[in-house]
Amino acid sequence: MCGIVGVFTKEPASKLTCYALSTLQHRGQDAVGIATLNKDRFYIKKDKGLIADVFDEQDLENLEGNIGIGHVRYPTAGSLNISEAQPFYVNYPYGIMLAHNGNLVNTEAIKKEINTKDFRHINTDSDSEIMINVLATELASRKKQVQQNSTQTSTLKKLDQNDIFAATASVFKRCQGGFAIVAIIAGVGLLAFRDQNGIRPLILGKRDNAQGTEYMLASESVALSICGFEIVRDIAAAEVVFIDTQGRLHSQVVVPDCKKNPCAFEYIYFARPDAF
Repeated sequence: MCGIVGVFTKEPASKLTCYALSTLQHRGQDAVGIATLNKDRFYIKKDKGLIADVFDEQDLENLEGNIGIGHVRYPTAGSLNISEAQPFYVNYPYGIMLAHNGNLVNTEAIKKEINTKDFRHINTDSDSEIMINVLATELASRKKQVQQNSTQTSTLKKLDQNDIFAATASVFKRCQGGFAIVAIIAGVGLLAFRDQNGIRPLILGKRDNAQGTEYMLASESVALSICGFEIVRDIAAAEVVFIDTQGRLHSQVVVPDCKKNPCAFEYIYFARPDAF
């Protein structure tokens, strides 16, 4: 199991992401990583070890931007190699950074399909790399549809929430297992979603200040509470949450008639005693 955090703020996101992630250190001690987005450029640092050993004040200063995701890794798939530390990155379409908690159960089938149908190369044994490539493929497919349907000739219409929901619904059709995802799409926004059975936890929080509303998503409520975020709710099974670059939150359950069947170990064994 792993711990994930996604943050949309009105200020630099790196320190807040790191602080929230530190409350989830118990969920993974093998590796840690933080990625941020400043305008259209990603900044990332990840390495093996604990948060306190990997990040210092200067590292966080170097991670620019107001959107961030973080990950602490407990390897349940793949190897202990640094190449499998998260977040993962792909540069097409738009550029995507993704952090993943969970396990896919049809990895071999998807990996073969990705290679022979989508012409994408998987370079590790991590199912998280498979997940980001499936998401990238579906977003690219949606991007082509948007381009074909667009009446704008000079500039391409950006993906909106409906495009995001449609692309993610296709991810659910291909990926089987338990997973919670936070991802940044360059120039588009912050994306988060939870598997069809709600096996892996994901919680939404918000806080208001003079500049507007800020959002955080995390594996456990403690990450939200300690950072001063009001706990809004658990993300539902098969629910997609999308926060665009303007800070507008959109959400939709993209697979109908799903029912949460959370993993008991998440609450009994992995979660902190003060989480709820």
